[in-house]
Amino acid sequence: MQGLTTVILAAGEGKRMRSRQPKVLHELCGRPLITYPLRLARSLADRIVLVVGPDTEGMATVVGDGVAIVEQRERLGTGHAVLQARVQCQSAAGPLLVLPGDMPLLSVQTLERLVGHHTATGAAATILTALVDRPHGYGRVLRQGGRVKRIVEDRDATDDEKRVAEINTSVYCFDGGRFWRALEQVKPDNDQGEYYLTDVIEVLNRAGGRVEAISVEDPDEAHGVNDRRQLAAVAAIQRRRIVDRHMLAGVTILDPATTYIDETVTIGADTVIYPNVVIDVASEIGSDCVIGLGCQVRASKLGDRVQLKPYCVLTESVVEAQAVMGPFCHLRPKSHVGAGAEIGNFIELKKATVGRKSKAHHVGYLGDVTIGDGVNIGAGTIFVNYDGAAKHHTSVGTGAFVGSNTSIVAPVTIGEGAYVAAGSVITKDVPPDALAVERAPVVVKENWAARRRARRAAEKKKDN
Repeated sequence: MQGLTTVILAAGEGKRMRSRQPKVLHELCGRPLITYPLRLARSLADRIVLVVGPDTEGMATVVGDGVAIVEQRERLGTGHAVLQARVQCQSAAGPLLVLPGDMPLLSVQTLERLVGHHTATGAAATILTALVDRPHGYGRVLRQGGRVKRIVEDRDATDDEKRVAEINTSVYCFDGGRFWRALEQVKPDNDQGEYYLTDVIEVLNRAGGRVEAISVEDPDEAHGVNDRRQLAAVAAIQRRRIVDRHMLAGVTILDPATTYIDETVTIGADTVIYPNVVIDVASEIGSDCVIGLGCQVRASKLGDRVQLKPYCVLTESVVEAQAVMGPFCHLRPKSHVGAGAEIGNFIELKKATVGRKSKAHHVGYLGDVTIGDGVNIGAGTIFVNYDGAAKHHTSVGTGAFVGSNTSIVAPVTIGEGAYVAAGSVITKDVPPDALAVERAPVVVKENWAARRRARRAAEKKKDN
């Protein structure tokens, strides 16, 4: 919207969060709370000013470029907070939009409707309100003859005023020129001794300014976050929105109530997601995938037609198209599984690259290893990558075969087409197409077990 300036208020101390971290940096569905109003502002405004408190270390990194950050050193109320942005805003000719930093469910459509109504009516101020069943804790919007006269905070309201169901959402659109003059007239005449931004409405009314109000169509948009209970409640609403969006885009989610998908996740059409799945931290899921019961996918990328059987855990890894994973496999960071590969029961990968159509089906540890295409890794195979001081790398060539219950002690190279016999402990390089066998000779003592049983029986009889 041309000429729009947005001020975002994020200086609140957030005492009820009981946290050392600023409230607006707490995460909601994979993104800090403050990024939600910032995203709205970036889609609407020419200029954005963020008002923060004195203890907001790390805020600039989260906020990014294109936002002016000002500090409210003393927390003297919302009116005082907006006043800190005056230098950055007062030269702007267009409307001024004020947003709270802790109201993440607002939609861009609602804000467009608010600013559009404000501009069309030529109002001095337009308030976004909500009609709710339980208004306790919110400022009430008081009208006279249908027109907004003032806003009273919950703690300052009379019993009659507390019965009003129309609440202030703390979202406003002001005429910039009149707003700053009105803000100068606000006094801290309240129980908290603070400068309330809501008092600007009464000042504008006294000056003959037109004060308009529109209500949100969905009351959920008015939810703010003051403590961890409210954060959880808002997260439940946001998660439902996220899964609804994916289902409308062609993703099958069998149990939305137990499916946790971050805001930052992308999922291709015709993917099927089973219950108790968590997908977060900007993961990318391809089309026609199956994400089985109880899987967790974090900061990972899956190609098309990947199948995750139940209870796979993937972190910062890549799985290419048509690979089959699990059940109960674990991909630790920097693992890469090639197209059509099969990683099965209780296989753990750590910083491992597995080639196309290679297989490791049963119980093993593949750490710090590069495995070529078409390799078979037998059950119980361990890549021994740590010598107590440093990690070492192993390479397994294309088409190699590693038998069951083998230990490969890094650093070694197993050549293309090589064959490692079951039960071996490999400590030296294996040339291409060679057979490597490393076993102690079998010792057989005839009748040893029978003699042992007889001896133990005799000892037991003697003791009795």
